[in-house]
Amino acid sequence: MLKELRRQVLEANLELHRQGLVVYTWGNVSGIDRSLGLVVIKPSGVAYESMTAEQMVIVNLEGELVEGNLRPSSDLPTHLELYRSFPSIGGVAHTHSLYATGWAQAGMELPCLGTTHADHFYGAVPCARALTQTEVDQEYEKNTGMVIVETFADLDPNAVPAVLVAQHGPFTWGKNPMDAVRNSVVLEEVAKMASITLGVNPQARAVPQYLLDKHYFRKHGKNAYYGQN
Repeated sequence: MLKELRRQVLEANLELHRQGLVVYTWGNVSGIDRSLGLVVIKPSGVAYESMTAEQMVIVNLEGELVEGNLRPSSDLPTHLELYRSFPSIGGVAHTHSLYATGWAQAGMELPCLGTTHADHFYGAVPCARALTQTEVDQEYEKNTGMVIVETFADLDPNAVPAVLVAQHGPFTWGKNPMDAVRNSVVLEEVAKMASITLGVNPQARAVPQYLLDKHYFRKHGKNAYYGQN
């Protein structure tokens, strides 16, 4: 079942490893078949070096096992909450990449300090609030997803396909599993750039709106002119 989506999810997980965004078995990527309402996700605690497409786990949007012999990632409920709340997305990725996690642990949003960031994210990448003890004690992973959704109450998840969860780390999403991973790669890169920028000049400020608009919309939207048709 879902042979092609399983392959895509495997390749996306392996790309996280190739890009150096995960250590040991940390991190996970999933993908969804919207027509069937089924999600494919990395199995929990399996080494990337030995992972196969057949080991990917299939569940429905209620988290019930549909196919697979291994336990799904422990972050599955977070992924499911994002799929339920952001109907346009087709893939979710979670890492503990160094710089993005540093910003998350600091509880700070990632400001748009330059055009590299503006090319990809339309403004600051928000930092979701820390979970309460009750939220941690009761359905921790699902509540992590709910806190992310809460953060995007007034934000477009397609324009900023990433979030930092305070005291935890980054989650990204995209049109498919590999697109979610690309967003993780870019998030880590701009987090690194922001850390360097503020280290050189602690008074550095976000780019003005007109520059943000120029760089974001020349790559995105109906009048985009970057790249080839």
